[in-house]
Amino acid sequence: MIEFIKESFCIVASDGYEIACHHWRPDPLVKNTTGRVLLLHGIQSHAGWYEHLGETLAKQGVEVLMPDRRGSGANQLDRGHASSSRRLICDLDETLSACGWDNGLLAPVLAGISWGGKLAVIAAAKRPSAYSGLALVAPGLFAKVRPPRLTQIAIALSALIMPRKQFDIPLSDPALFTSNQVRQNFIATDAKMLHQATARFFIVSRSMDLQLRRAGKRLKRQVLLQLAEHDRIVNNNKIRAYVERSQAPTKKIITYPDSHHTLEFENGPVADQYAMDLALWVMETCHFPADWKSESLIDESGQSGQSGLPLVKRPIIAAKS
Repeated sequence: MIEFIKESFCIVASDGYEIACHHWRPDPLVKNTTGRVLLLHGIQSHAGWYEHLGETLAKQGVEVLMPDRRGSGANQLDRGHASSSRRLICDLDETLSACGWDNGLLAPVLAGISWGGKLAVIAAAKRPSAYSGLALVAPGLFAKVRPPRLTQIAIALSALIMPRKQFDIPLSDPALFTSNQVRQNFIATDAKMLHQATARFFIVSRSMDLQLRRAGKRLKRQVLLQLAEHDRIVNNNKIRAYVERSQAPTKKIITYPDSHHTLEFENGPVADQYAMDLALWVMETCHFPADWKSESLIDESGQSGQSGLPLVKRPIIAAKS
């Protein structure tokens, strides 16, 4: 029995950029929809890293919408580049609009993994009415790993005169992500993984670190925080303290024993447990009608973008920045 359906398509953002999106949903003939989540991946990863999570959530009745961030994953134009955090947040707004997920009565949870957690916190603080909750999975709010000091100086100078100059992302060792050797091999050979980003992207990321200081005071939705016990990429203690100090009305914090940064890739029951914990929390947080059915988001006329992926049904409505 097929319990879920996966579709990939693209939306065309208001600046003309095509954003690849991936949609896991429960088969409406088998299960009703019990919640929605807009899922944001990390700095180097893409939706292909989170197939198990998407499938698990969909089997539980949760619709998952995961865009590949512009310049990453299936998006080949302007690799590793972002002009501003405002543009990235507009991409989220416009993705919700194009997919018909901007209905306040059926607002999705916003979930951010790793670097995507930083974007998720800022977006949730700026657009509280757009989301019913905020889930953070090993979020990159406080990084342990940064470019060397001389590289940071070079990035700052390049941002002024050559903003699209590429610099290495300092996460080249797959063992930083997981102890699972099979998944380490996957990371090492992943053709879609992002290895470099532009000077401008690094500056945007740094500016987002500064925005985080204010964002915690503006969080109006409940928060789920999922941490890996042996995370070598982010600082768990600082992240936990940040969430505990935030103004979120309720906070649930789970630490997974003997696990590493990318919970999706871990050995044993961790990958299943974190996915089920997220699914249950989303279902508790979203308030959907008992008989709600998922539907395809793809334009039935067969229109496709330059990437070859089909387009969504609805025209894009430019987000207000």
